[in-house]
Amino acid sequence: MDPLSIETGPRRAAEPLWHRVWLDAYPCDVPSSIPYPCVPVSALLEMAARRFPDRAGCTIYSRSVKFGTLARRAHRLARALWDIGARPGRRVAMLMPNIPEYILALQATWLTGATVLQLSPLMVAEEIRKWLEATDCHIICTLDLLAPLALPSLTHGGPLEHIVVASLSNRIGAMKSWLYRLERLRRTGPFKLRENGHIHHFEHFMGRDTEHPTPRVLPDEDVALMSPTGGTTASPKVVMLTHRNLVANAFQLGAWSREEDGNGGILAMLPFFHAYGLTVGLLTGLAKAATVHLHPRFETKACLDIMCRYRTEMVPAVPAMINALNKELKKEPRDLSFVRVVVSGASALDKAVRAEFDKYHVQNVVEGYGLSEASPVTHVNPIGDGNRPGTIGLPLPDTEARIMDEATGMEELPPGPVGELVVRGPQVMKGYYNNPSETARALRGGWLYTGDLARRDRDGYFTIVDRKKDIIKTSGFLVFPAEVEEVVASFPSVAEAAVIGVPDAERGEVVKAIVVPRDGARINLSALEAHCLEHLGKHKRPRQIEIVRELPKNFLGKVQRRRLREANQPVK
Repeated sequence: MDPLSIETGPRRAAEPLWHRVWLDAYPCDVPSSIPYPCVPVSALLEMAARRFPDRAGCTIYSRSVKFGTLARRAHRLARALWDIGARPGRRVAMLMPNIPEYILALQATWLTGATVLQLSPLMVAEEIRKWLEATDCHIICTLDLLAPLALPSLTHGGPLEHIVVASLSNRIGAMKSWLYRLERLRRTGPFKLRENGHIHHFEHFMGRDTEHPTPRVLPDEDVALMSPTGGTTASPKVVMLTHRNLVANAFQLGAWSREEDGNGGILAMLPFFHAYGLTVGLLTGLAKAATVHLHPRFETKACLDIMCRYRTEMVPAVPAMINALNKELKKEPRDLSFVRVVVSGASALDKAVRAEFDKYHVQNVVEGYGLSEASPVTHVNPIGDGNRPGTIGLPLPDTEARIMDEATGMEELPPGPVGELVVRGPQVMKGYYNNPSETARALRGGWLYTGDLARRDRDGYFTIVDRKKDIIKTSGFLVFPAEVEEVVASFPSVAEAAVIGVPDAERGEVVKAIVVPRDGARINLSALEAHCLEHLGKHKRPRQIEIVRELPKNFLGKVQRRRLREANQPVK
């Protein structure tokens, strides 16, 4: 039976010619389907090390580490992790910036058959403890500067038993190393990180033994990665991605990039603790045996220096990062024509930001789309002539996408109307950890309901309109915040804008705009209201406008409308 005909999944629209029409827009050298090796994620580094043992696997602070060295050190770490209990069915948390030790800890965990739990350095100690307890995690690998976030979980009777601590002090110059140690002393004190049976220093911990048990991994079933996600739709959940999910997405992106193995390099400044940075910045590089250029956190000048020094060909980015690069390039222009492709995701790329960035001769700037539940990438614009700015492009190989009616999620819509984006492919998650109700809500008949509203054109290109949760319902009309934000942000003295719905007794909700002025500018509210009057229908015009110094954003630079809505709830 066609899975689309059963009631648990979407029903196909009357005209099946819409189905997979995007394949006609594929570049001639991008396949619609590709074979995927039935291997664990750890095989990506293992294969790169066998093929190119002496090639630089990663760089940091102008130093490189070869693929062969990474593989050998990962096996040593796997032996040590196994000795303290890393096993199939158990979790090892990662709480680190993008450094070589992060790659080693990921690889070693997968070699033991254990599951990686991604944690953000932006979390507070209470959040760290919550996720460790919620996932019954026994081991955490972290940085000495971040260790204070994990230490309370070790001493309060939870599941955490071991902390493995890395340091950057030996990778940086003498002056910076001195300042780094001073900061570490301030954060951790002189004695708290002394090695004992529960706290282990990374280098001492690895030892010399590379022999370790090699448990059998079932790529289709076994969970490689657990990623806490809050999103904007409900209470936080933990996404479970299998080995097959991650390997498939890396190979899909490799086929899409049309890059020969080992060519160029990838700038990896987007954090690995998010699926976007992990898959696009690291796993795709390992699958293509390309050098991954690391830096612990995004710093604009350092980013440009690394790009120019190594002539990196691929740069995963977010709009806020591109905007920051523009500001630095304005002060010190550089020719970036060696960059083959900048992939922009997480939120829409502003036309003005894109136009400014184009001045520096990057060959291709393509927008894409993904979510943690899909490993994360499902759509990307073609590299080259098929690129359509403002859209998220086409589904990746072996990925299907449809626009379903918002009310029931059961009827496929024709090209043009806005509905909920649903996707299906080998990169779609196994489900949410210990949360069958949310899993059933998100996964229906093999399709992932993204919660994002989008439209598709007749050529198969998709455009995101808004989050389903973010829709404003005012006087019976539906208002998409992104549409209003685009108009408000086009006002000359507005640098940024976020639009939300706020409760209103008469209309249910009214539109409110929260705006940030440009540097040195003052916003004339009367002129802004006149601007909205000219460009927006009556029900879309902001009835309230608030001027703020900055908007709340997550680590990817995406505006957190949920926090704005919470701040604008009426006091009870």
